[in-house]
Parts: sequence; structure tokens; C-alpha cells
Amino acid sequence: MLDALVIAPHPDDAELGMAGTMLKMLDDGLCVGVLDLTNGEPTPHGSVELRARETAAATEVLKLTWRENLGLPNRSLVADLDARAAVAGVIRRTRPRWLFAPYWVDAHPDHVAATELIEAARFWAKLTKCDLPGEPFHPERVIYYYCVHLRVVAQPAFVVDISRYWDRKRAAIECYQSQFITGRQTEPPTMIDRLRDQAAYWGWSINTQFGEPFALREALGLKSLRDLV
Repeated sequence: MLDALVIAPHPDDAELGMAGTMLKMLDDGLCVGVLDLTNGEPTPHGSVELRARETAAATEVLKLTWRENLGLPNRSLVADLDARAAVAGVIRRTRPRWLFAPYWVDAHPDHVAATELIEAARFWAKLTKCDLPGEPFHPERVIYYYCVHLRVVAQPAFVVDISRYWDRKRAAIECYQSQFITGRQTEPPTMIDRLRDQAAYWGWSINTQFGEPFALREALGLKSLRDLV
């Protein structure tokens, strides 16, 4: 069903980490879905209902193929067996070629738990002789996007040129008013200014205007060097 499934601890993490890359994949004719593991609440300026409306608005900006929320507990996300089975069931149902997960080093416990959960669920999704729904399926690889709460400079495996997509990425992020605008600093540099600066830095690193970094645990195979930036 899907070429790429982006799994996010909270609504907005997928947009922050790789909205530009999702837009590029969609423009390339790929089917891209997002699975939000939790509703992201409570937060200082949000509510369950408001976050759902913001997520729907961002999804419309991105024109995603598919999006669902798994309803796991925010702030206490754990990679237990029940959660593993739930994520593995989604993987079997959506059958993505690639999984995208948060980078495995983070200060936010939900992000660390999400990555552990995704990796375990990927393994479980291929098992036979089990009580998981659907047919066994194993995504080809896990690719890790950066949406971290540590002030460190990433050392990515590769960077995607999102120069054509920054404005739409920004529009998707700005749908989450309760998280990035309401109650935030209004004088420059704002939260959105900081995000633009980060994207510009990664663009500079590959000699383009804007970029998004990604990490890998395993080697990435290339059939050609023709498309390297």
C-alpha cells in the first residue's frame, strides 16, 4: 500500500523532521503515510481536539496518502509487547517499503521509546505462526529522521535537498499553532526562524538552499552516482 511509512511519537514530529522529504517523495509519485503514536497531549497551549484539528490541517497541506493515530499514551510511551504488536499490525496492513523513525539519541523519552518500538515492531511484522493480523511483511530498511531535543549538530548519513519544499514545510509546521506559535517568543529569532536556520544549514552542507538530514544504522546501497547532489 505505502512506499514510505513515517512513524512519529507525536503529531508534528514527522513535519518537523522530514516534511520536505515527504513532499518530494509524493511529487515523485510515491505513496507516503504517517503513523502518529500518541495524540501529543497534554501540552501548555493544546488540547486533544485542537491537536487533532492541527494535524488534519497539516495533513491537507502535505497531501499525504494516509495518516492514522495509534492512540498510545503521551509522556509515558513505552516499547512494551502490546505496543509492539499494535505497530507491527500497522506495518502488516500498510506494507511500506521503507520505515522512517526518529533518530535513536534524544532527550525526550517518548522519542527514544518510539525508535525502540519501531525497530522491534519491524522484526515482529515478519513473523509467521503468530497471532498478529495480516500477512507477514518486512520493510526493506529503517531510515532515521532528526527531530531531537538536544542542542547538538547531527552527523547524518545523507541530506535531502528540500529547497523547492521549504515554504510548504513551513506551512505544515505552522498548522501546529498551539505548539510553535501560541505563547512563543514573537521577536526574532522565533521558533520558525530557528527551524529555517537549521534547514538552511543542512542546505549549505550539500551546497543547496535547504536540506533535511537522515541517519542510518546499516549501509545504504547505490546503483549509480548520477543523482548525487
